[in-house]
Amino acid sequence: MTFPQKDPSALLSQDDREAALQRLQEAYAEERISHEEMEQRLDQVLTAKTHGEVASALAALPEENSAPTATIAAAGGRIQRRGAWRVPRSLKVGSAYGRVHLDLSRAIIEHPAVDIELQLGTGGAKITVPRDATVDIEDLNTGWKDLRYKAPRSPHPGGPKIRIFGTMGFGRLKIRHARR
Repeated sequence: MTFPQKDPSALLSQDDREAALQRLQEAYAEERISHEEMEQRLDQVLTAKTHGEVASALAALPEENSAPTATIAAAGGRIQRRGAWRVPRSLKVGSAYGRVHLDLSRAIIEHPAVDIELQLGTGGAKITVPRDATVDIEDLNTGWKDLRYKAPRSPHPGGPKIRIFGTMGFGRLKIRHARR
């Protein structure tokens, strides 16, 4: 995430402050700055009044890494992730014949957005997302079976955005929000 360049003397908006805080938290989560350095820079951002003061808090941050990506693949059998597993920023899931079950309800999600790419043949998939997550399935191509997903009537703000895309062959994809 790149912080927008603005006039250094311009007053800081709440959105700009939140973007700077998120940039620092991401740098810390990716272990590019120490805990002490993060606390010092967070204090600077929280007390800043202008863009120039925020820019000095973000100056000299190490370059952002490309999004961490993980791949889970199997020709047949079952692919399953549940419990307190660490979800990467980008996850590729491939299976020719097996079933896939991804449970993100208790997973450790350190990124504001997670991309899940599905490349599935004949097996079905079930994905459980956190209760406060928003789900984007616009770029998902389903083949033979339909998609089962019902967005919550009253979304809970503040959760991660889960983008699910790719290709489903002959299996059905079920997406549901965790109840707790």
